[in-house]
Amino acid sequence: MDQIARTPKQIGDAIRRRRRKLGLSQTALGKRVQIRQATVSAVESGEPGTQLRTLCDVLAALDLEFVVRPRSKAAPAEIEDIF
Repeated sequence: MDQIARTPKQIGDAIRRRRRKLGLSQTALGKRVQIRQATVSAVESGEPGTQLRTLCDVLAALDLEFVVRPRSKAAPAEIEDIF
């Protein structure tokens, strides 16, 4: 099922849900991507300063991808309610 994410927090939440669904710890995901567990935590928390390459590597390790499309009219808070 597709998920819409408009904020760093929503992106991080989607990544966390996928990681947990796959039964991976933050440490295990970090090893897959060759980053520290603390970096995985920062990505999942939506911390500013995450490099785009790191985000793409994490998405790839979780078999996820970005999809760019025109923005729907729903507000970020309404999208968050979907989760």
